[in-house]
Amino acid sequence: MRSEQSVLLTDLYQLTMLQAYYLQGLNDVAVFEMFVRRLPAARSFLMAAGLEQVLDYLESLRFTSEELQWLRETGRFRPEFVDYLAELRFTGDVAAMREGTVFFADEPLIRVVAPLPEAQLVESRIINLLQFQTMIASKAARCRLAAPSKSLVDFGMRRAHGAEAAMLAARATYLAGFNGTATVLAGMRFGIPIFGTMAHSYVLAHDDEAEAFERFAECNPREVVMLLDTYDVESAAAKVANMAPRLQSRGISIHAVRLDSGDLAQLARRVRRILDERGLTSVRILASGNLDEYGLRDLLASGAPLDGFGVGTRLDVCDDAPYLECAYKLQEYAGAARRKRSEGKANWPGRKQVSRHFSAGIMCRDEITLDSEPCNGEPLLQPVMRHGRRLAPSPSLPEIQQRAIAGLAQLPAELRQLEGAAYEVQVSPAIRKLASQLDRTMP
Repeated sequence: MRSEQSVLLTDLYQLTMLQAYYLQGLNDVAVFEMFVRRLPAARSFLMAAGLEQVLDYLESLRFTSEELQWLRETGRFRPEFVDYLAELRFTGDVAAMREGTVFFADEPLIRVVAPLPEAQLVESRIINLLQFQTMIASKAARCRLAAPSKSLVDFGMRRAHGAEAAMLAARATYLAGFNGTATVLAGMRFGIPIFGTMAHSYVLAHDDEAEAFERFAECNPREVVMLLDTYDVESAAAKVANMAPRLQSRGISIHAVRLDSGDLAQLARRVRRILDERGLTSVRILASGNLDEYGLRDLLASGAPLDGFGVGTRLDVCDDAPYLECAYKLQEYAGAARRKRSEGKANWPGRKQVSRHFSAGIMCRDEITLDSEPCNGEPLLQPVMRHGRRLAPSPSLPEIQQRAIAGLAQLPAELRQLEGAAYEVQVSPAIRKLASQLDRTMP
């Protein structure tokens, strides 16, 4: 079993609390909700991602015999509690925002309703899965908004923080509207289109740059892409233009060239001129090299003749907003609402719903209500699991991507810009009244 599938991929306090719940007989139904307390400074919205992996985790949750033996040997846990863990499964209900949904601060992303020990145990991994993919999808969505008609490919695997992060980043970027990834395993596992070119090392391994280009094209005739900036970009572009008719006579077409360093806008103009003068108007120019949504915006605003981009490091580590201030809080236990009142971290109590309102097809406001209140807009939290089992097969990634792209098209114009802008999220009077009541009666 891979380590990321283990129930022990959790915080110790989940298990110590479970032991206390077990010994005290605290097993009534609990309602937990995960939300983001506040948006990062540069974000006007977030995009939900990671639900598929959460549902996989919940459906398969169980302790292995090896894990149970290790827990016994730690001396931290009572034998009867470890025996209890051997039979533990997730049997609860889950409602969640669909992947690809745009959302905002304080809005529940997922609601878990289950016996208290089950709902508590899954906290750490749920946050771990949803926080990461949501963070990456949100930045990828900004890249898509900055370059709405251009090809975007995830190039970030080598800089991602580990293997799981690399894989889930590829998934999250595609979900948010990217065209594909360079990560091969993501192609096999998720069905994401894969793209690639060549490295400078391939060119350097040859004594002649033109020879390197021609041999690469012969060995990889499908969608040939040449990397131009190992030495001199304009000289390399001329070599590609010179060999193109010769390759064409052998049935090999040059699909694109890539720039990875220097003044990308100026170099793209020079390369475009060289290619066009030789009749290679269909050869596309791609760019990469420490790009993010701001770099994409600036390059396109300059009029650079670029057709697509590889976006890597700054996306897959989400360098300007590398975490979300997530919380997974108890909202109700044994039928009674609960509310945390910590300074700066108070949350709204009760089992909630989020309704979205539109004007002329454009989002105009959201309202957070109690789940028991009438929902006058589009309800964003939908049932996805009952009694520990999915209610329906998960949608395909292309289906999720289409939902995400449609959602971005419904954003108000100010939220489509890269600078932060506010969106109206109302909290219903019933929630405020419930919070006030709890504040008066709870210690």
